[in-house]
This record gives sequence, structure tokens and C-alpha cells, in this order.
Amino acid sequence: MRENEIMVPVEPVEENAEMEVDMVELFYHLLEKWKLIALGAFVGAVLMAVYSLFIATPMYEATTKLYVLNNGDSAINLSDLQIGSSLATDYKEAFMTWEVEEMVLQELNLDYEYKELEDMLTIRNPSNTRILEIIVKSDDPKEAQAISNTYADCASRFISDIMRTSKPSLFSEALLPTKPVSPRKTLNTILGFLLGAILVAGVLVVQFLMDDKIKTSDDLRKYINLPTLAIVPVSGAGDKTAAPGKRKGGRAK
Repeated sequence: MRENEIMVPVEPVEENAEMEVDMVELFYHLLEKWKLIALGAFVGAVLMAVYSLFIATPMYEATTKLYVLNNGDSAINLSDLQIGSSLATDYKEAFMTWEVEEMVLQELNLDYEYKELEDMLTIRNPSNTRILEIIVKSDDPKEAQAISNTYADCASRFISDIMRTSKPSLFSEALLPTKPVSPRKTLNTILGFLLGAILVAGVLVVQFLMDDKIKTSDDLRKYINLPTLAIVPVSGAGDKTAAPGKRKGGRAK
């Protein structure tokens, strides 16, 4: 080592140091791309609206209600209500038996499989009641009404014969549905709007996180821990100040 030479210690930079995400910078990055996000939201809303209006099959629901009786009841009391509620829970299982399903298929002359028929059916017992709701969903409103009413009749006869109990009474017959329950056009359009905006914003966030280019002197100090000695401006073909010089034959400096 020479006498007049001075050694300046340099702090080592960890190669695998994690880059902290600047949330403010990310926010302004997304704010700068708001037009692109708005376009994604608009496209998502249009796609979901087109799907709901022209592609999705409208589905209709018909509901038949049965009233569950307890065999031998002479007066309604608390015990009667409790037993009736328990019977309603038991009766729900009868609707899922293949015997009842076969009765429905034969009476209506349908060619569905048992599993297909089960997928169309929903049995609901409102809490603290002795009422069973037989809900059938189909793309044909007349079919939904017929299956719901036939299911109620066949299940009532099956319960009375097999379970040796009182036949459930018809509480409310299914009417012909006039409006589809799905697709929900307004809800789907709103969801498409939100999903489109979220998808585009997600892509922009990923691009922001994956972009490791050094753009400013602050990036040098932040990520590499090096000071900026000088900044050299770059003149490109789009520099308006250079155009006159080129037209006169001179060289832009």
C-alpha cells in the first residue's frame, strides 16, 4: 500500500435482499392505469350481460307445500308440534328414495335418471314448522310445476303405505312459474364489472412487482445503495428540440 493512498470502506450489498413494495407507488401506478382498469370492468360487464341474456338457459322454480300430521292427534300441543317437526325431517328422506323417484318418472313418463331428478329437487323444512316445501327447478316451467305436484302426491302415498303414518296433507299446490329464477341478469352484470376490474388490476400489480428495471436515481439508492454521480439526458427521435437542427443540416447536441 502506498503512503498517500486512502482506502474507503464500501458497505456490501446483499444480493438476495428483498425489495420492499412501495404501496404508495403501486397506488399511483394503478391510478395512472385507471382507463385500462375501467375498460376491463366494462368488458367484463358486457360479457356477463351477453351471457345472461343470450347464452344462459333460464331456469324456473315451482314449489308445492305439504303439511305433516301426527297419527292419532286429537289436539295440537307442544309435544305434537315437536313430533310433527321430527316427522317432517324423516319425511325428507322419503323423497330421495328410488321408489318415489320411479313413481314420479312413470306417472309423468319422463326419461330422467334418478340422479338427474334428485338434482332438480330441493326439500326444505322451515324451522319450527311441520311444513315441507318441495321445490323443483327446470328449464321448462310446465315441467317444474308437474314434477313438484307429482312428487308431493307420490311421496305422500309412499309415506302413508311404508311408514304406517298419516298421509301428509296438501298445504299449497305449485303454480305455473312465470319468471325465471336464474340467471340473475343484474347481479351477473355487476359481478362481471367487478371481476373485470379486479382481473385487470391484478395483471397490473403482477407487472409492477415483476418490473425490476432501474428507472430513476432514487431506484439506484434504494435497491443498489449507490449514489448518483451524474444524470445524462437521452435525446431520441421524438425530441422536438432536435428536429430543427436536423432540418438545417446541423447535428443535435
